[in-house]
Amino acid sequence: MTEKKKAKKVVVLLGSPRKKGNSAILAKQISDGASSAGASVETIFLHGREIAPCKSCYACQKPNSKGCSIDDDMQAIYPKLLKADAWVIASPVYWFTMSAQTKIFMDRCFALPAYAQDPFSGKRIAIAMSYGANDPFDSGCVNALRTYQDAYGYAGAKIIGMVYGSALDAGDIESNETLMKEAQELGKKLVCD
Repeated sequence: MTEKKKAKKVVVLLGSPRKKGNSAILAKQISDGASSAGASVETIFLHGREIAPCKSCYACQKPNSKGCSIDDDMQAIYPKLLKADAWVIASPVYWFTMSAQTKIFMDRCFALPAYAQDPFSGKRIAIAMSYGANDPFDSGCVNALRTYQDAYGYAGAKIIGMVYGSALDAGDIESNETLMKEAQELGKKLVCD
């Protein structure tokens, strides 16, 4: 008798104010790749959610903490992050780094250890970025990519891959067929051991 493999869970976090923007399109390609490899995928659109910035109260870091002291929409997101095997984080470049929505989300992940021991350990992460300039260095995309690498490396998660490309108007990224294929392949890689 063969044991049936449990489907991997993927949470996609969209950090753009545009639901059909270029970073969202890249994230969708990653999602499609993950789905085609048997994963279940849930997408969370961060813009418009009530997610306050971290207030540095350290309530989440105290012994016997009950979690983050801020009662907002992150309280519903924390359990999804913990249950997921993999995360896809998608953001456009705004002012030489990730969007404010994405950064606030990342800052609030500081509280995750209050909800589970070693919450980042074993997490597999894919990053999707879009930028309006022609170059990932001049645009600031590299700044954001480095932030992801430093933060999640420190926390013990593993970045499986990053896809990023130049596109200004919503939907422009779709014309980059090579990048679209890379994003879909990243989705498969994200959920395959």
